[in-house]
Formats: sequence, C-alpha cells, structure tokens
Amino acid sequence: MSKKAYFYIDDTIWALRDITRLRPQSMFDTPFFNMLKTAHEKYGTKVQLNLFYKTSYFYGNDDFCLADVTDAYKSEWEANSDWLKMAFHAKEEFPDYPHINTKYEDMKSQFKAVENEVIRFAGEKSLTYAICPHWNAVSKEGVRALHDCGVKLLVATRGYTFEFEEYQNLVSPGIHGRIFFNRQPETRLRSDSPTPEKPYLSLCAYNHVSLEQYDKIHGTLDYLKDEETGMCFKSYASLCLNRLLFENVEKVINNSLGNEFIGVGNHEQYFYSDYFNYQPDYAEKIYKMSEILSQNGYEFLFIEDLVK
Repeated sequence: MSKKAYFYIDDTIWALRDITRLRPQSMFDTPFFNMLKTAHEKYGTKVQLNLFYKTSYFYGNDDFCLADVTDAYKSEWEANSDWLKMAFHAKEEFPDYPHINTKYEDMKSQFKAVENEVIRFAGEKSLTYAICPHWNAVSKEGVRALHDCGVKLLVATRGYTFEFEEYQNLVSPGIHGRIFFNRQPETRLRSDSPTPEKPYLSLCAYNHVSLEQYDKIHGTLDYLKDEETGMCFKSYASLCLNRLLFENVEKVINNSLGNEFIGVGNHEQYFYSDYFNYQPDYAEKIYKMSEILSQNGYEFLFIEDLVK
C-alpha cells in the first residue's frame, strides 16, 4: 500500500512579514522558515502554507498585506517549490466563517488577490490549488468561484447537520447571528452528536458531506466529485498539531498509522512568542510528527496531486 502524508499550516502571514522586514540573506535564515527547511531536510516533509491576504486589527495597529511582501526571495521560493508551496486561505483572520455566505464575485476577487501576489513574489510554481479556507465553510457560489479560479480540491466537513431554527437557543449572538440573518440555503449547523443537548455547534455550508460519504474517503487517497460545481471534496486532516500537547502527538498519530493517507494541520501564530497562546514546543511537534510518519513509510505530498 502506498502511504501518503499531507502537512499544511493555516493562517500564514507573519512569516512573510518577517522576511520582508528583516531582509535576511536567505529567507531560511528566519526562525519559522528555518524550522520548515529542517523538517524537510531531515524527514522529507512537504509544507503547504495557507495565506491570509492581510494581518488582523485584533493584534494591533501594524498593517501588513501580501502586496507588501518582498520579491527579493523569488528565486529561493521557486528553487524550493518542490516541497514548499502556498495557497489561498482568507482575506484576514476576522470575522469567523468569512466564506460561508460569500457571493461569487467576492470569493473570486479574494482568491485572485492572493494568487496574483504569490505569483509576483514567489512565482507560479510556488502556488498550489488545494484549498482549506478559513473556518472551512464555503457557500455554493463560493465553491463555483473557486472551481472557476482553478482550484482542484476543497476541504470537506462532516457531522450531523441541523437547521438554525432547531437550536436557536444554543447559537451564540454576534457573528453567528449575522450569519443566520444573511445565510444561504445551504448554510447549516453541524455537530459530532446526533442529539446535541450541550453541543459545540459549528457551521457548515456547501462543502459539507454526509457521514457515509466522509467515512468512505477519510484515511484514503480517494475524494468526492461534486458534479454540480465540478469541485472535488476531501477530508484533509486527521489531527491538528496546535491542539495537541507534545506528549500526545505520537499517540494520536499512531491511531492513524493503518491509513493510506494521514493529513496534519497546524496554525502559524502559535509559533510566535508574542502570541497569547504561544507554544514553545511548536517546532518540536512538527519534527516529531515528521519523524513518526517518515519512519512508518509515509511519503509527504501536496494534496492537489491526488486529483486526476
């Protein structure tokens, strides 16, 4: 059995700000990119960075966007594009669920803004067209727009679904309330429980698949083709590193070692010491994950390569 692993880091923007402002001799002289290169050289890790277009006001008045990123390292990006690529994630970190009710033109313009800048500062070879959008949920119009922009694969969510009206008393106000007010027909609540008396309810949209469909493709190299939009859907991650204590990384990965496909996610901000949820063992968790998968015969890939 051919065994494959996929590793991606969501919410990426600060690392690009670092290389732009610090201007090191090599982009891999910065701690974040040095960590990724170390994982690649030791264990063959391939990394997909899912990009915000701009920084968020929530972290202070220090505006930075992809249009500011230096192109001084374009040749380095291109030379390392066999193991390091970038993809669209969202315009910025807030609000939550930014694409759940998005219109076609809004989705297209946001995607193109990221695509154009990556091509400018890193070259076309540094782009990948497998997308894990911020908070996952994408409207039907948004899915159509992404497909028309060349996206090959979109993350799929799973779980039991409910109408908002069924659990209005459990839906928090604020952003969830605004989503409810403006929602598209495919917008739903989802939960891991079929009867969520005290659930953690999250939101889903058109890229949500049934439990039966999800179980057929999870842990495999297979994906689903949505004939109506042309988009392919797949479950991306078996685990998310920033949600695990270091001592639990090996145990959680071991639970999936029988699968032909293991996806691993992470988030950029936990690497940085001035982030309120800073994880000083961020790099060690990446190395440990990479080591375990490599030693167990998994080859890292970019997930878009699965689409035929």
